[in-house]
Amino acid sequence: MKLNLEGHNVVVTGGSRGIGLGIAAGFAAEGCNISICARGQESLDAARADLEALGAKVHTAICDVADGKALEAYIDAAAAELGGINVLVNNPSGFGTGDSDEAWQKGMDVDVMALVRATRQATKHMEKAGGGSVVHIASISGLAASARNPAYGAVKAAVIHYTTTQASMLAGRNIRVNCIAPGSIEFPGGLWDMAKKNAPDLYGSIKASIPFDRLGTPEEIANVAVFLASDAGRWVTGQTVAVDGGQLLR
Repeated sequence: MKLNLEGHNVVVTGGSRGIGLGIAAGFAAEGCNISICARGQESLDAARADLEALGAKVHTAICDVADGKALEAYIDAAAAELGGINVLVNNPSGFGTGDSDEAWQKGMDVDVMALVRATRQATKHMEKAGGGSVVHIASISGLAASARNPAYGAVKAAVIHYTTTQASMLAGRNIRVNCIAPGSIEFPGGLWDMAKKNAPDLYGSIKASIPFDRLGTPEEIANVAVFLASDAGRWVTGQTVAVDGGQLLR
């Protein structure tokens, strides 16, 4: 299968660790130029080293995606540094747990409005390039009831719905929009890695709910993101793909 991604310019917001870094690495392995942002310099420096080891041209910047002006400036800087934008991956989450006002606000600021603003800015550059692809990262929590984290589930459901709207809005500009809904993904320093150490009963129950008896990896999300953004996925738009090892089946 020919993906034809070599030389493409890819922006991954929240790309310094976990799923975001896994996705950035997936594109880097395909010969893409990469820009990532995050809130901490140390994690960005470590991510840059990993991506450059794959042979990628890498741009990094500190950015709080909840700050609309800062996010727009980052997208423009990434386009200037890379020479345009072909692919945008909106990855960050505020992880607004529970049902408090703070949880809802985090979700709206990071999971929803950052995605809206980043896409709005990046598609200006994609249009200059003749088109492009946007991939949003949601969650299977947006596809079913989320009793433990209602705010998180609701904002991810909003992302899934907005994916279809954006796909319709942007098709005429030769820009495709798709969404990935990961299940429980484990990586060092991540939520499930911490749960494994600090809340083993919860971790065990989640693991038992997955038919393959393990949690997923960032690389397994990255594989789908790369496909959706590639020529091989050129007839796919407005779709949400659950990548969960069958977790929703149970």
